[in-house]
Amino acid sequence: MSGIEILLLVLLLVVLFTAWQGIRTVPQGEVWTVERFGAFTRLLQPGLNLIIPYIDRVGRRMNVQEVVLDIPEQAVITRDNATVAVDGIVYYRVMDPARAAYQVQNLEQALTALAMTNIRAVIGEMELDAALSGRERINSSLLQILDGATDPWGVKVSRVELRRVEPPENLVRAMNLQMTAERERRATLLRAEGEKAALILAAEGRREAAMRDAEARERLARAEAEATRMVAEAASGTGEAALRYFVSDRYVKAFEALGTNPAHKLVVVPMEASGLAGGVAAALELLRPASPAMPPAPPPEGGPWSRG
Repeated sequence: MSGIEILLLVLLLVVLFTAWQGIRTVPQGEVWTVERFGAFTRLLQPGLNLIIPYIDRVGRRMNVQEVVLDIPEQAVITRDNATVAVDGIVYYRVMDPARAAYQVQNLEQALTALAMTNIRAVIGEMELDAALSGRERINSSLLQILDGATDPWGVKVSRVELRRVEPPENLVRAMNLQMTAERERRATLLRAEGEKAALILAAEGRREAAMRDAEARERLARAEAEATRMVAEAASGTGEAALRYFVSDRYVKAFEALGTNPAHKLVVVPMEASGLAGGVAAALELLRPASPAMPPAPPPEGGPWSRG
């Protein structure tokens, strides 16, 4: 191989190396920075880009997609001196690649340290019960703090989530015992209130029944008094015969009810049959139409009452 061929080969290699140094292909989702003699000059967007070989070089390769940053677990002391284990995740996105590349040395490490510090600060101002039940409030506070702190870096924090907030094992057992005691207390209270309500309802039912029973007895007494008054008025108008008819009618009906009762197979009547017959005769005598008054017939002659 002659010297000219060697020279041409060297020149070809130099040209290829220069082209390789000047052509840059940026993948989608990334933005590269261009540095000229160590100073930032411009950004390379996704696609084919050209830079000046040997003068410009690619500085930082920044991911502009939304990134999920894992916050490691740490022990946090609450305001009431309870220790809880906390970890979480942070969603962020690089909005200004130049500032994210040169305003902070290590973006992920800075975000992790900032998140851990503010988690301790926010939860440290809360009591244990509030920290366990107020995750939404904690997330909102952390999001506001982290978004404001990372704005000079050209970073937008879109979401902060606490994955785990757990107290120690002995505290969990104590909380379970307290929860069990509280539930038993509520159950006892509800049972006592139910029994109280049942007793009140039963007393009100007895009172209502007594009032209605008294009202019924009062109405019955009034009806009996009214019947007695009517009977007395009838007796005063028609005399002793009407009263005898009324008593005889009641007497016959009572005896009839006693005889037709299916529960009684044998009826013992401790009274004279002549009394019943006399009552019926008196009733029939009262119902008989009145006839003109006639003088009593003279006794027959030769009877037992005749003289002689």
